[in-house]
Amino acid sequence: MTCVERSLFFYFEINAYIWAKYIVMEWYIIVAVIFVGFIAGFINTLAGSGSLLTLPLLMFLGLPANVANGTNRIAILLQNVVGVSSFKKQKVLDVKHGIWLGLPAVIGSFIGASIAINLNEEIMRTTIGGLLVVMLFIIIYKPDKWIKGKAGEINAKPGILQMVIFFFIGLYGGFIQAGVGFFLLAGLVLGAGLDLVRANALKVFIILLYTPIALLIFILNNQVDYKLGLILAVGNMLGAFVGAKATVSWGPKFVRYILLFAVSISAIKLLGLFDFIKSIVI
Repeated sequence: MTCVERSLFFYFEINAYIWAKYIVMEWYIIVAVIFVGFIAGFINTLAGSGSLLTLPLLMFLGLPANVANGTNRIAILLQNVVGVSSFKKQKVLDVKHGIWLGLPAVIGSFIGASIAINLNEEIMRTTIGGLLVVMLFIIIYKPDKWIKGKAGEINAKPGILQMVIFFFIGLYGGFIQAGVGFFLLAGLVLGAGLDLVRANALKVFIILLYTPIALLIFILNNQVDYKLGLILAVGNMLGAFVGAKATVSWGPKFVRYILLFAVSISAIKLLGLFDFIKSIVI
């Protein structure tokens, strides 16, 4: 074998190895992304804050924070298409009420997403973490309000205060998404008087209404990775399908337990307590 032949053989052997390794890595990444997406879709549908799993994963895979934030919206959009469809088939979704509450959220999401493309979200995360701690105590206090509903008056046409509240919820949802489900549930249970099953159905519907607006803002600013977004969406959609079935089948009491757990973990994560504990241990 001549030197040239040996060089060519070595070149193709090395490239074959690299290509094979790349394929294996790609499959590993795909499986991991779909799995995390499934967990996130399930949690998002029953409670909220599944994006606290998907955003770190996308950033770990090399996406900048703002691109991860935009890419995550693809999965959120398709996840909620599946969730809304399932809730509607199970006849627990009040579309008319959802549209009234969704309109101010859509306006808010446009503003929130426009801010998010240029702003660091660290201060927002800390603020939301503190609010979630307050919400944790609200959920623990008088659990019947969350399970039986009717905490407030259920009106087909929401009042001005409700519209303002859902505008700000949409503002936050357009900005970062993670944890927005908790605030929607609080508004729907404590403000609109729904039980957790019907509130979850409306929550998913409202997020479906405003997510395309937020996603468009990120797309126009080149802050979306379509490949990772669609792979993640596969897992999110599967999780949403299972989560919607579980919400109706298991009832509001079980959903409240999931909500308590999800709010607790999210508050700890957003306040940086995991990192604090890790620094002490290490």
